[in-house]
Amino acid sequence: MEPQVRFLWLEDIRAGRGRRARARGLLDAWRAATLPGAQIPAENPAVVLFTSGSEGTPKGVLLSHRNLLVNCAQFGAAVDFCPADRIASALPMFHSFGLTAGALLAVFGGMPTFLYTSPLHYKIVPEVIYHHDATIVFATDTFLSGWAHFAHPYDFHTLRLVIVGAEKLREATRRLYADRFGVRVLQGYGVTETSPVLSCETLMQHRAGSVGRLLPGIEHRLGAVDGIAEGGRLQVRGPNVMLGYFHATAPGVLEPPADGWYDTGDIVAIDDAGYVSILGRAKRFAKIGGEMVSMAAAEDLATSLWPDAAHAVMAQPDPRKGERLVLVTTRNGADPADLLAHAAARGIAEIMVPRSVVTVDAIPAFGSGKRDYPAVARLLAARDIHALAS
Repeated sequence: MEPQVRFLWLEDIRAGRGRRARARGLLDAWRAATLPGAQIPAENPAVVLFTSGSEGTPKGVLLSHRNLLVNCAQFGAAVDFCPADRIASALPMFHSFGLTAGALLAVFGGMPTFLYTSPLHYKIVPEVIYHHDATIVFATDTFLSGWAHFAHPYDFHTLRLVIVGAEKLREATRRLYADRFGVRVLQGYGVTETSPVLSCETLMQHRAGSVGRLLPGIEHRLGAVDGIAEGGRLQVRGPNVMLGYFHATAPGVLEPPADGWYDTGDIVAIDDAGYVSILGRAKRFAKIGGEMVSMAAAEDLATSLWPDAAHAVMAQPDPRKGERLVLVTTRNGADPADLLAHAAARGIAEIMVPRSVVTVDAIPAFGSGKRDYPAVARLLAARDIHALAS
């Protein structure tokens, strides 16, 4: 890179500064910190992050200093982080999970952290974790699966906390890390608009199928959704909720959440003990024959039958039933009949089973690991899906 980039090495700069220059720097820093107005108001904007656009046009999310600081404190109040921990994070900094958990949490918690450039370097990341004796790793299910494929069982021997977010943790991934590496993987849940963490499993508070309990200081309410009997649409309010949105259609115009409440767009169920279970995105439900069917649940069904492949389920118009499910998969030879038989064995209704299958080399995804559903929709639009219906 040297022909295009000038590198400044801090150790060289330090060597060129005498005692007088260093003393002057300390004095200037002290004066700047004590002058009137030196303290930044907590409600001032700190960062603009952009949603992934996994279901539509990306939006700018304006977060304040308070949002980020509070979410680090909320996360730290629920999970037992301490200065003796060492974090290794390969999550991109443009993603809220990577920024808050991978970087800011370490800075404000007094924990050393090693930031690696890309989670997609599946052979290198396990070496990084091993070399730095990391005790905490933040990741997504996709990245964990990729690392496990190349990792030696001893690479993760120092880990005590592995926390995943951004996408659902597959049971196959959880079992793989428990059986091969002796590590329990914990699942968290959040959105960019809440800085981002809303809930997280802990070693002491764990319930299968849940994403833990909501963090302290977060109010919630569930809105009714037509056709869905269990759970509701999660809305939250708290000091970690964003200042507002920037939309592409109105550049520079901030749209704050009404009365401080943010609608996550997720359909969730919360049990009597406060454990949150994600049922699916409101936009990720199809209306088939008058019934609401979760496309996320249909993806889970395909994953349970073919765990080594990647899957995405989309809804397509149907002249008789309104909509129908189409499975996009990397599984060669995937047969809807096998999926139907698997559903019957698990007591799952036929309406949940995709009757059309499209095989692809790879499921489109963003850098954060999330599925790029608009790209999947464009892929389907370019094919004759009706000819594939069974």
